[in-house]
Amino acid sequence: MLGRRRNNMLPKRLEGVLLLLFMLMVSNASGAFVGVHVGTGVSDLPSPSDIVSILKAKRIQHVRLVDSDHKMLVALANTGIEVMVGVPNDQLLRVGQSRSTAADWINKNVAAYIPATNITYIAVGDEVLTTIPNAALVLVPALQFLQSALLAANLNTQVKISSPHSMDMISKAFPPSTATFNSTWSSIMSQYLQFLNNTGSSFMLNAQPYYGYVKGQGVFPLEYALFRSLNPNSKIADPNSNLFYTNMFDAMVDAAYNSMQAMNFTGIPVMVTASGWPWRGARNEPAADVDNALAYNTNLIRHVLNSSGTPSQPKNQVSTYLFELFSEDRRTGPVSEQNWGIMFTNASAVYSLAFEDVAANNTDSPALRGMFCVANSSASHSALKQSLDWACGPGSANCSAIQPGQPCYKSDDIVAVASYAFNDYYHRTQTSGGTCNFNGTATISSTDPTLAPMAVAMVRLPDL
Repeated sequence: MLGRRRNNMLPKRLEGVLLLLFMLMVSNASGAFVGVHVGTGVSDLPSPSDIVSILKAKRIQHVRLVDSDHKMLVALANTGIEVMVGVPNDQLLRVGQSRSTAADWINKNVAAYIPATNITYIAVGDEVLTTIPNAALVLVPALQFLQSALLAANLNTQVKISSPHSMDMISKAFPPSTATFNSTWSSIMSQYLQFLNNTGSSFMLNAQPYYGYVKGQGVFPLEYALFRSLNPNSKIADPNSNLFYTNMFDAMVDAAYNSMQAMNFTGIPVMVTASGWPWRGARNEPAADVDNALAYNTNLIRHVLNSSGTPSQPKNQVSTYLFELFSEDRRTGPVSEQNWGIMFTNASAVYSLAFEDVAANNTDSPALRGMFCVANSSASHSALKQSLDWACGPGSANCSAIQPGQPCYKSDDIVAVASYAFNDYYHRTQTSGGTCNFNGTATISSTDPTLAPMAVAMVRLPDL
């Protein structure tokens, strides 16, 4: 038994929605990965061996622990799973005030388990500057003391050290081009970034578009937070850089990059240490529901593994830890805070999260064949024309074959022409969150729209 069995009260219509393999652990060719965060605020937390069994069953190869639980580290031995261990906030003062305490922590919680347990990162505290500011002055010393201990143990190459920060560290995250860190912490952030630069570590960011959407109070559309296609008239652009942002996640990451650049630090990669979406909330939390959680997490996985980078950093992949494996019912705050997990503790899925490891240029995979994005024949001519113009313009669909004089041009059949453009857009963008909607003028079909002599790309992915 993996714990008390909970009633799965989710809508039956979700059962079987996504039948493809759930492979959160897969890394793409350039090294970006999606891992999972395992919290401990769970009343009926499974045993370490059962947790590892779940990770192995789901083929999850990267895990973030909030502490350095010895039983978990033993259970993870010889699995090959890459492990991020944590120095909890309540241990930070001791580690940051004593070099010997830091060395003892490394010896007992890291060195003792390597090489059997594949520990690759240490997260020192969590959102320290914004949640326990009284410990701010010991954050950088803690990093330095722990790094010295890694050097002494000859583990500084295998294990990197950093500290996760929340988006609250950034004074104004949008537009990303002018984002800066809160000036209150300028001195500490300068020392922190210098440490990362010297050690080759990543800037750890907890990026939660759910909070950004809720705090925005309608400024940003829900579709923007969920990686869904935006209405052609709702494009979101940075007025200073002229870069377009199709999702809030990228904007948050670029805000971190630009905040570092404002302090004259470039070349430090961003790693997202927590990102997810709650699947249940109180009545005054309507965005916290199963449909949105399923959409966000599925699209996040695709986006990260699609090697797409961000608008300002297209070549920098953003490895991400999905928040989280189990819902932490002992967390305080609103109902949504206790319902972020993707699994129940009895090993059943909260919802049918799926992922396909399909690179952006591999859309002819057998797993993707047989589905088409076609124009809705009941849509008005003007609506179809507007969506067609967007697909061929900002949407970057390849519409050369439907131009006048080309073999697929049909001046009297806008449904056929729009179907070609819609399907090409969907074919190109589905792995990074592109959907088949076009403001209600398109739909997924398993039937070839027979746009002869057009060769229509075939895609099989859920329309989230």
